[in-house]
Amino acid sequence: MDFSNLCFVVVVVVIGLLISAIDASIHIYDRDQFREVGNAYLLSGGSEGIAASRTTTPQGASSTIHDGRSYIRFDNITFWRGKSAADQHSKMAYTTGLIQVIIFEAADRDNIGGSPYGGQRSICCTPDLAKLEGCKQGEVIRVATATDSNWPVILNIQFTGNYLSTHLKHTEIYITKTGMYNLFFISCDPELSGLTMSGKTIWKNPNGYLPGRMAPLMKFYVIMSIAYAFVSLVWLSQYVRFWKDILQLQHCITVVIALGLFEMTLWYFEYARFNNTGTRPIVITTWVVTIGAIRRTFSRLLILSVSMGYGVVRPTLGGLTTKVMLIGITYFLASELLNITEYVGTINDVAGRARVFLVLPDAFLDTFLILWIFTSLSKTLEQLQEKRSSVKLDIYRKFSNALAVTVIVSVAWIGYEVYFKATDPFNERWQSGWIITAFWDILSFALLCVICYLWAPSQNSQRYAYSEEKGEEFDDEEVQSLNNGSPNGDISLVRR
Repeated sequence: MDFSNLCFVVVVVVIGLLISAIDASIHIYDRDQFREVGNAYLLSGGSEGIAASRTTTPQGASSTIHDGRSYIRFDNITFWRGKSAADQHSKMAYTTGLIQVIIFEAADRDNIGGSPYGGQRSICCTPDLAKLEGCKQGEVIRVATATDSNWPVILNIQFTGNYLSTHLKHTEIYITKTGMYNLFFISCDPELSGLTMSGKTIWKNPNGYLPGRMAPLMKFYVIMSIAYAFVSLVWLSQYVRFWKDILQLQHCITVVIALGLFEMTLWYFEYARFNNTGTRPIVITTWVVTIGAIRRTFSRLLILSVSMGYGVVRPTLGGLTTKVMLIGITYFLASELLNITEYVGTINDVAGRARVFLVLPDAFLDTFLILWIFTSLSKTLEQLQEKRSSVKLDIYRKFSNALAVTVIVSVAWIGYEVYFKATDPFNERWQSGWIITAFWDILSFALLCVICYLWAPSQNSQRYAYSEEKGEEFDDEEVQSLNNGSPNGDISLVRR
């Protein structure tokens, strides 16, 4: 099987198998402080896409990871208030401070809070809102949904006497509807300034703890690992068969394939562990994103080196080696920082603001590399035309066409990604959000397949390596040798 057919088959299989993918995690709070928002003190407890439960098992029954149940569970939640706030009450007082836990779906966000005269929206009920909407002053404004009077969910926790702390008993909220769920801890009591909280909440999907947006990626990385393994086997068979004629460039391609296989496999095991435990170990995730940054950097340097004619029109990069290494190190650092911010310790289904700033240098370097690659490719094509090396020229034209298609598709996808995020500020389309991440891995894999096809190991590898040949005489010999006697004159880089 040649690499053109391999590329088409594997990419189609990857896309086909991923059409049918969904499926949360453990959020830990350690003396997290409430912040003042409008007329309320608020602490965000998390935001995740959760699929509806597939079973009617009672909430009190013992559960396993893959039991088909979805829920948000509160475990060892403790609130602390300041001593000055506690000292204002007697030891025998019954309720001396209210905290409310709010769970709502993103689609029901307008059911929390209100505005008395169309002005600024208030989270807590004010005297004017109490008259207009009948809410209870000093509590969060909640309007029941049209389909379920129990949603949004509100849990009340009271401080008693002059105690400094209060606890939320073990509680489990059963999820019966698929959606993007948000959790907030809110206090409307002005005396509870400086409120802090510790404990954890456990968010579970039917098939494990992975957040809904991330769950399909576990299946995706299984498929990508298989795809890379298949390419590795085909490439390795050619590599071993013609190892005496292997070029330096083909060694580099082998490294990229190995890094891709290693990265996809590590991502699967990282997501599988996350799904089973609900936690994301910093060390393991850091290793995974580092391997990914190395793979992306090496891939870009490989494309740049090929575009410069390394091993084809020049034996070395010469004075450009330092510049290539410098851009490689810079890109690796930018990519590493971006991915550490995006993945290490991240369990929410909402991207952080830090990523927006870190993606800029990464995007700038990618743009710079694209310009450098096409500039170098143009010069290489000119040199091959001057030498009238038709076979090498044909290979590079195919390579330049593949790169052009990749860039066009990338720009189009970036436009779609911007549109996708701009039109979904509350992440309500979280079920298809995984495609944004998966697309880039599929695209880079497809381009790698093209490179493997164009520079596949063969008994004639040295024929299209760098040499000092000039003129039509050598070129005719080169064409005849590379065609292997094909009656139609088709180029065959892999021995059939």
